[in-house]
Amino acid sequence: MPYTVVYWNRAAADVYEVIRSEMPVGWHLVTLEGETQEGWRAQLRDADFVIVADWAITAEELDAAPKLRMVQHQGVGHERIDKDALKARGIPLALCPAGTTVGVAEHTILLILAVYKRLVVADAKLREGVWLQWGLRSVSFELTGKTLGLLGFGRIGQAVARRAYAFDARILYHDPYLHQAPPEAAAWDATAVSFADLLRQSDILSLHVPATDQTRRCMSTPQFEQMKRSAILINTARGTIVDEPALIKALETKTIAGAGLDVFEQEPVKPENPLLKMDNVVLTPHISAGTVDALRQKMQSVFANLQRFAAGRPIEDRVV
Repeated sequence: MPYTVVYWNRAAADVYEVIRSEMPVGWHLVTLEGETQEGWRAQLRDADFVIVADWAITAEELDAAPKLRMVQHQGVGHERIDKDALKARGIPLALCPAGTTVGVAEHTILLILAVYKRLVVADAKLREGVWLQWGLRSVSFELTGKTLGLLGFGRIGQAVARRAYAFDARILYHDPYLHQAPPEAAAWDATAVSFADLLRQSDILSLHVPATDQTRRCMSTPQFEQMKRSAILINTARGTIVDEPALIKALETKTIAGAGLDVFEQEPVKPENPLLKMDNVVLTPHISAGTVDALRQKMQSVFANLQRFAAGRPIEDRVV
């Protein structure tokens, strides 16, 4: 049976083509046209399924989709979806962990190296005609021998640990929901510590926890003050984990030495955000899992789950 799938996010045409290439034969993909919320909602009218990346889904969207049978997230961050409204309609919501781990882990290592090697400064100055062959040596560092602290040691935190171990980094982690160390941790010499010890000992603190009420702004002034003044913060998880004004102050006052950020409290970042003017910060626009490899893997998993639902089989990674 053919089904109508609405992609409830705006994307480029080449992204839509990747999505279509992974769809079951006969299914129809609706991509949003127009520039208004009302116009987009009108296109939900015939949706059997909705795929969402990072847009909100509210009761208003659900009211506009009378035929909707299931919502499938292409990632894992579902804080902007009205789950109570879904429950009231009996519409399931499923997540898609597939296609995220490798991209985020690689991007975490990328940001660490970019901050440590002052990559953005070196590139920008070179383009301006300034040759900093010697100018960055006293403020550039190597990952080898440094202590990498991981706040969260799930699939992504472990993937970062595996990669950092290849750089000969010392690995610590704190995860209050992990009741026993994963078998691989010993192979990476990864050691579980308290949150306070993680803050005090880490040269690099990398965040890998979900956005919840418990983790909201769990990195704020008291936490930054416990870190080494030479430490850097890496966030490829969720922007709400970090108290951004407190981070800005910590960077301005040199309470910590730098940061690499892929996520922010408000996205897109406003032009007046002080982070944009700091040369000890490397910023990327929420792209850690934004590769074509990840997108293909995600869509394969997404459509496999929708087909399970259509066939009356249990779906995977169900939230509602």
